[in-house]
Amino acid sequence: MPLEPRPPELRDGDGQRYPQQQTDPSHNDSLETDSDRLVSNSFILAVALALAGCSHRAPELTVSAAASLHPVIDEAVAKFNGTKVVCNFGASGSLARQIANGAPADLFVAAGPKPMDELAATGLLLPGTRRDLLRNEVVLIRTGATGCFDSLAGAAVKHIAVGEPHSVPAGDYARQVLTKLGLWDQLQTKLVFTQDVRQVLSHVASGNADAGIVYATDARTEPKVRVACVAPPDSHEPVVYPMAVVKSTRHASAARALADFLSGPESKAIFQAHGFATVTP
Repeated sequence: MPLEPRPPELRDGDGQRYPQQQTDPSHNDSLETDSDRLVSNSFILAVALALAGCSHRAPELTVSAAASLHPVIDEAVAKFNGTKVVCNFGASGSLARQIANGAPADLFVAAGPKPMDELAATGLLLPGTRRDLLRNEVVLIRTGATGCFDSLAGAAVKHIAVGEPHSVPAGDYARQVLTKLGLWDQLQTKLVFTQDVRQVLSHVASGNADAGIVYATDARTEPKVRVACVAPPDSHEPVVYPMAVVKSTRHASAARALADFLSGPESKAIFQAHGFATVTP
């Protein structure tokens, strides 16, 4: 194999050789700079695309709703297009206090006007968004025995489950009914107060209470109980479910759109199928 000729040696004027400069073809400053620039540009492009995606992402809405609206409002909001909706259920008074204390919520649906009035009084609702959404009835539930409200004073009834009147609208309606019928003071030793209407249902269905007072729509959700009688309409204030956008929402337009949807014909059909009466604006 022929040997490659050596490059000629360079010498200075005294005959001394100049040192040969070593070259490494893999070490190319120009190529390295171009490569780095390509990586940097690709990274910037990826970040820009990610940020663009975030800016167009649909907002997630939180609805704080009375416990008696479970699961019907879940069914309704599932039909709402374009925005994910998360429902937070509880006693209306407790939910109102959570909102007053800064808990995130975009839309509030209460099972009575009082919790909504309290938020309105402190300026926590978006002006012009409050409306009545639904109506309901107050009923006495039992598992087997017959008899209406006057039978609750009998010896056979030991425990009567009702919601806590100060935080549970259904409990406040129960207080109104029993007071109107002259039974509130008489039944104090029998009353078992609960945190929401679902607990009333549970107490009666399990036999831990002989009777309970709930909304008509709640009674439909528990097969072990039956409606013994309906409270006279003049024994309590009308059972209404007001709805309003929370002032602190970061998605006011989407929350307004959801409120309109819940008041619309598709949602009304769902509410009516579950026994609610809808309100016509």
